[in-house]
Amino acid sequence: MASLAAVVLAAGKGTRMKSRYPKVLHRVAGRPMLAYVLDAVESAGADRVVVVAGFGLDAVRAAVGTRAEVVCQEEQLGTAHALLQAEERLAGEKAEVLVVCGDTPLLRGRTLADLVAYHREAGVTATVLTTRMEDPTGYGRVLRGEDGLVRRIVEQKDASPAELAVDEINTGVYCFAAEGLFDALRRIGRENRQGEYYLTDIVSLYVREERPVASWVAADPTAVMGINDRVQLARAEQILRRRIVERLMLDGVTVIDPATTFVDAAVSIAPDTVIYPFTIIEGETAIGRDCIIGPQARLVDCRLGDGVTFQNSIALESEVGDGTTVGPFAYLRPGNRIGARARIGDFVEMKKSVVGEGSKIPHLSYIGDALIGSGVNVGAGTITCNYDGRKKSTTVIEDGAFIGSNANLVAPVKVGRGAYIGAGSTITQDVPPGALGVARGRQKNIEGWAARKKDA
Repeated sequence: MASLAAVVLAAGKGTRMKSRYPKVLHRVAGRPMLAYVLDAVESAGADRVVVVAGFGLDAVRAAVGTRAEVVCQEEQLGTAHALLQAEERLAGEKAEVLVVCGDTPLLRGRTLADLVAYHREAGVTATVLTTRMEDPTGYGRVLRGEDGLVRRIVEQKDASPAELAVDEINTGVYCFAAEGLFDALRRIGRENRQGEYYLTDIVSLYVREERPVASWVAADPTAVMGINDRVQLARAEQILRRRIVERLMLDGVTVIDPATTFVDAAVSIAPDTVIYPFTIIEGETAIGRDCIIGPQARLVDCRLGDGVTFQNSIALESEVGDGTTVGPFAYLRPGNRIGARARIGDFVEMKKSVVGEGSKIPHLSYIGDALIGSGVNVGAGTITCNYDGRKKSTTVIEDGAFIGSNANLVAPVKVGRGAYIGAGSTITQDVPPGALGVARGRQKNIEGWAARKKDA
C-alpha cells in the first residue's frame, strides 16, 4: 500500500465561537476537538501528519505535542493557502495527501479509510468526501456532471438559487494525488466575495485540465459535521457522549439513563458497574468492576477499585480502594488515597490525605493533610487543623485509634496506635499509643442561674 500523509487545517480563529482560544482547542467530551481529528487520520493509516495552525499557534502546538508536525499560516488567506503551507514538509514524499479540517471531532477513522481506498481504486486526481443533508445551509454545494464526476464546488455565499437547492454538500475533506498538488494550489485565484484562496476551487481547475475528480458520499451527515459556534459544539458533544455511553453499555456497563449520564472519552469503566442518573465522569478516570456510581456523582481524574459505592459525591484526582463506600455528600479534593473497605460518609471533606484499610470517617468531618492508618474510627465533627496561616502540617493517626466526636487535631500532631481521643477535645500534643487524650475545660454547673437571669 502506498504511503499516506494527512494535513489538518487548524489555522482559523473561529470568530463565531466568540472566544480568545483557538476554535480547534475547544473541548468535546473532555478533549480538544483537534485531538479527535488526529485520532481519525492516524486510524485511517496516515504515517505523517501536518497541522496548519495560525491563531493561537503556541497553544495548538502544545496541544499537538509529538503527534504531528505544526506549520504556521501567518496570514489567514483561505484554505488553499493554508494547505500550501505544508508543501515544504510533504513535497516529494507521499503518494496521497488526505486533507481534513481541525473542527470536525465526529469524523471517524473508518470514513477516512473508505475515502482513501475509493480514491486509490478510482485512480482519480482528487476525491471529495461529501454527504447529503436535508438542510445544507452554510455548506458548499457539490455540482456533478452527467458522468457522475464532480465538476465544481460552489460556496454558499457565491451560489445561485439553483445551486443552493442542491443537497449534496462538501465536507471539507479531500484525498489528493500528491503529484502536482502544490503546483495546482499556486494557480488558484481569489476572485470571490471573501477574497480568499478557496481549496474548493482546485476542483474546477482540475476539471479544466481534464484531471478527474470523484466523490465519496458519507452515509452519516453527523459524522462530518463541522463546528462553527457553541450551539454546534453542544450538538457534537451530545452525539459524541452518546457514542461513548453506548460503547460502555456494549462492553458490559449498566447505564440506567444514558441521557443524564456524561462520560468523557478517556474514561474506562469495567463490566458490571452500574451508573445511576445525573453522573459526570471526567478526565482519565478509571473505575473497576461491580461498582455503584451515582446518582448525582462527579468524578474527575480518579481511580476507583472494584466494588466501590460512590453516591451523591464529588471526587477530584483521588484514589479509592476496593469495596470502599463514599457518600452521600462527600467531597474529596485532590490528592487523597483511600484504602480498601473504608467508609467516607456524609458531609465529609478530604484533601491530600491517606486513609488505611477498613478505616471509617462516617460523617461531618474535615480531614486535610492527614495520614490515617488501618482500622481507625474518626468520630463526627472531627477536624484536622492543618493550616496555621503560613504552612500546611500533617496529622498522623496510627492503626486502630479512636477519635471521639467533635475533636480538633491541631497539626503537626500524632495519635499513636490504639489510642483514644475524648469527645470535644482539642489535641495539640502527641498522644502515645494506647493512651487516652483529653483536652477540654472542666464542666461547671451554676445552680439557679436561669431563674436569676429571668428575674434580672
